[in-house]
Amino acid sequence: MLMDESIVKKARNIAMSIPEPTLRRLPLYYRLLKQLRDGGRTGVSCTMIGTELKLDPTQIRKDIEMTGTVGRPKVGYDLNELLCAIERFLGWDTTTEAFLVGAGSLGEALMGYPGFAECGLNIVAAFDVDPNKCHRVIHGKHVRHISKLPNLMRRMRVRFGIITVPASEAQHAADLLVEGGVLAIWNFAPAKIQVPERIIVTNEDLYCSLAVLSQKMTRKLAESRSKGASKT
Repeated sequence: MLMDESIVKKARNIAMSIPEPTLRRLPLYYRLLKQLRDGGRTGVSCTMIGTELKLDPTQIRKDIEMTGTVGRPKVGYDLNELLCAIERFLGWDTTTEAFLVGAGSLGEALMGYPGFAECGLNIVAAFDVDPNKCHRVIHGKHVRHISKLPNLMRRMRVRFGIITVPASEAQHAADLLVEGGVLAIWNFAPAKIQVPERIIVTNEDLYCSLAVLSQKMTRKLAESRSKGASKT
């Protein structure tokens, strides 16, 4: 998918005016709405969404208003219309083609994840430095040597990159994506990458997420043991 620089600049300005928590909550609403639709519902209210997700209905209403959709008093929202509005707002109503760098275990899992399709993301090819991985087809995606990435990215006009390489290879992968004309990078490598300011980067640090989860679990177990000891 080719995106004009002016469109990207406009999208960046819009995104900067939208609170990130709102962007993180909208997919939660979207998944719930699909479940409700599959269950036969045709309408939904912020109160219903709030009850199901244990969130403040007032905040939900503000988030939904960001999509340009306004509910009707005492009626709420038409479920299909709200789903379409969220899809348009998040850009899920069009297909974004992506290149993935790093055909290891994580990269292979992402290539095979069917949920990306409903979000409009299509990984069209993968790249790796390991000759044993190159020329393979994984989940229908061809794996090529990483040296072919920049030229192929320009030819296919792919503007979205996903990095799933070890930390030591992350910057090299980012450099090749930049050379190919990338506009957005989803970085799963446990390392910060340096790219031009015009490029959008989202970092998914699995180590940090695991550290937070482990610490909370440790604290919860300690509290449970403490309560158990106080009862004896």
